[in-house]
Amino acid sequence: MTTAELKTQRAQKAGHSRLAVFRMPALKDNWIHGSMLFLMVFGLLMIASASMGLAVDNPIYLPFTVIKQIVFLMLGYAGMSFFARRFRFSLLKSQSFPTLALGMDILLLVCLLFGEVNGARAWIRVPIASMDISIQPSEFAKIMTYLVIAAYCGDVRYHFRTDWQMVSRPLLFVASYIFIVLVLQSDMGSAAVIAIIACVCFLIPSNRQMRKLQRWILFFVVIVGVFAIFLLSPYGESLIDALPLKEYQKNRFLSAINPFADRYNTGYQLINGLVSFATGGWTGLGFGNSVRKYTDFPAANTDFILAIVVEELGFIGFLMIFIPYMIIICRLFTAALHMKSEKGRIILVGTAMYIVVHCLFNIGGVTGLIPLTGVPLLMISAGGSSTFSLMCAIGIAQAVIAAWKRGEFE
Repeated sequence: MTTAELKTQRAQKAGHSRLAVFRMPALKDNWIHGSMLFLMVFGLLMIASASMGLAVDNPIYLPFTVIKQIVFLMLGYAGMSFFARRFRFSLLKSQSFPTLALGMDILLLVCLLFGEVNGARAWIRVPIASMDISIQPSEFAKIMTYLVIAAYCGDVRYHFRTDWQMVSRPLLFVASYIFIVLVLQSDMGSAAVIAIIACVCFLIPSNRQMRKLQRWILFFVVIVGVFAIFLLSPYGESLIDALPLKEYQKNRFLSAINPFADRYNTGYQLINGLVSFATGGWTGLGFGNSVRKYTDFPAANTDFILAIVVEELGFIGFLMIFIPYMIIICRLFTAALHMKSEKGRIILVGTAMYIVVHCLFNIGGVTGLIPLTGVPLLMISAGGSSTFSLMCAIGIAQAVIAAWKRGEFE
């Protein structure tokens, strides 16, 4: 073989190896992969439809929103494929991991340099032409939360001198994320998601030195649950006024209790969403035929996009979102239940809870069952950060599933 032929062969191998980074692993869960592909396409179509009303006074808005979502979907798929191929448990044990976890705090603090959006300082805004591209680091903090717990609490077999020594680092990291997001950024929805993911994942490790923390978590969950039920009851209005919350946050609680008490102000958005649900029925008005999106309906293509989906496609449209979600969640929980590795179980359960909590918060908010949280419907709401972060999280989960199927761990 000549020198030129050898160089050509090496170049081809190098090209194939680079492309392999962006391919899904052979032992991936095809049900999860297929469901993600469906949500990518369906979400893009619904974002385009829901954005039509917002584009009436701004013709550039629709193409800009669609192109931006396509770009984030492409980046998300590349990230999902990359992590599915490259993620290993060794990253969690590496000396650089604490730096990554601390870097998440710094990234969250950077948001404070930018102005408020809907009462929260949770976005890094990048102006492009007359539009802004906003990046929300708290979406990535949700992934880092269960990775931190997996790194420091999963598969720990040796004994620490004190219980606190074992749980101190993950607790401090998670507490810092919640403090920055809740107190400094004023983003109660994202802070609640991080807290719920952390509580569930802390319950997975079987090390005896975790027992005290796990008992405190269960006690905390019961107290918060009872408090929330009372808060959302008709007797909770006086207590809401006494809470140290901003005015718009109090209004969200009051609107969930009775949106018709102030139908033209605090309850306006929720009432419009309920009208969309009632209009849609079983089959909806047809794709693109929503009437509500052409009215003054806030967040039609983001937090309240489910109302537009149901108005246009009816209950069938809701099932087109719900079924892929359930497939992904059930496959993640099933794999987690069958593997013995606590690190793997924490990552899979954390990814599943990421989807579950977002789904419950968004659907509960737009139907008035719970206060609005500003939490998007993953893969369906317009938003690059939530789309990209979920796809990366699914990539990490696929890497864990593929490694388990290869027999790298039990």
